[in-house]
Amino acid sequence: MKIFSINPTLKSALTTGVALMTMAAQVNADDTAITVYSTANAGSISPQQFQRQGANVPGYAMVKQDRMISIKKGQFELKFDDVTSQIDPTTVSFSTPNHPGSAFVLDQNYQFDIVSTQKLLEKYTGQEVVVEQTSGGTNKTIRGKLLGTNGGIIVQEANGSVITLSRYDSVAFPSLPGGLLTKPTLLWLLNGKKVGDELARVTYQTKGMTWWADYNLTLSEDNGECRMDLSSWVSLLNQAGSSFENTKLKLIAGNVHRAQPQYPRRNEMVMAKTMSIAEDSGFQEKSLFEYHLYTLPRRVDLPNNSTKQIELFPAANNIECSKDLVFNGSQITNHHYYNPIADRNYMRSAKPKVKAFVSFENSKKKGLGMPLPAGRIRVSQLDSADNSLEFIGEDIIDHTPRNERVTIELGNSFDVVGERKQTNIIVGKNEITETFEIKIRNQKETNTKVKVIEPLYRWSNWKIQKASDKYTKQNSSTIEFDVNLKPEQEKVITYTVHYWWK
Repeated sequence: MKIFSINPTLKSALTTGVALMTMAAQVNADDTAITVYSTANAGSISPQQFQRQGANVPGYAMVKQDRMISIKKGQFELKFDDVTSQIDPTTVSFSTPNHPGSAFVLDQNYQFDIVSTQKLLEKYTGQEVVVEQTSGGTNKTIRGKLLGTNGGIIVQEANGSVITLSRYDSVAFPSLPGGLLTKPTLLWLLNGKKVGDELARVTYQTKGMTWWADYNLTLSEDNGECRMDLSSWVSLLNQAGSSFENTKLKLIAGNVHRAQPQYPRRNEMVMAKTMSIAEDSGFQEKSLFEYHLYTLPRRVDLPNNSTKQIELFPAANNIECSKDLVFNGSQITNHHYYNPIADRNYMRSAKPKVKAFVSFENSKKKGLGMPLPAGRIRVSQLDSADNSLEFIGEDIIDHTPRNERVTIELGNSFDVVGERKQTNIIVGKNEITETFEIKIRNQKETNTKVKVIEPLYRWSNWKIQKASDKYTKQNSSTIEFDVNLKPEQEKVITYTVHYWWK
């Protein structure tokens, strides 16, 4: 007799030769294509956080499977068990693309009563089983009728004695009982218009898959000229409950809206004028609606419970860039004018750090010019002493189309310092006049340029009455001073601003 054996922790493999349920029609794997979407915020994913199975994966995928099936004329059943355990059965679509109308779905059942230790024990309550138990180094075989499974198992032997087992090595069953499945299955009732083999196309949406982009930037500075090399990788996570072999792969990047009133997710990375951004082995990019579609021309294997890295595009070299030191004494980056700020001690003095940024224009003329999906960008610089790359900072970039500028915050300057203080303030009725002094010191051995940013935050009506240095107006609420410093030089900037309101 062929048996089905399983232990309490599901460590034993399914015994070969198990008689599975007979399918009403045979399904044969032919072709699979997957388009993966991500609902994660850029740079928020670490592969380690999804090593625990069942974690909430921030993304989903559209799966298209082409299969050869045997069609019968009239009504017949078809079991399709080549789906993921995370499938959304409400999204399933069935068609026969070569000969439309060859078969129609009359109804569909999604069966997910997957075999497990507890379910097998429950199914075999009242039937004969064989239990293996090791006690004191001795193996014992117990044969009898399974009476119960609550808190262990209860077996009645042939002589009528009853044994309670809280621990055991394995339980052997004569076969896999009907009604239990080894994997999720779609059961269709079809109405066939012909007899014979036909290509069927099944599409559905599944949870448990996501992707994200990571960029590696290598920075070089030569005589004040900033150049960089940029490479990009896609990380693809599959926890959908199925492995995909030799599959076509697409990624969508953009903000795709899904109707989820209880749990809205609008920040989705979905990634056609076609533009090849890579060689034949890399992704090809094209526009799709208001998004960007990235198609891998070769096929890949996507094992279940795995993370795969694929090059998004070959390294782009010698890209023009700029390095900027920025001092924002107030540290205000975004503000809104709700009410005038009349507190005379507001932002009276501060000594924040001078921040270091690297930026580049995402254009062909600067050496790049391709849509960049949102992701984490890590920056390294070559140490010429031993030709080793040293990590100098990282940041998150948003979806960036062609010809737009990318700015990366790397950290704080060690040798350039700044301070800002209020030197005078006059508060009148519906008006304020305020004077600030800003000091920037360069302790480097080389010349340095610093951008001094001054948000004018008290009210929307303002006017610079006097300033020690020339400034530019960045926007309706910010001015900027450009400061050039020699080694060990200090620069002092002063300005007076007048605010008024009704």
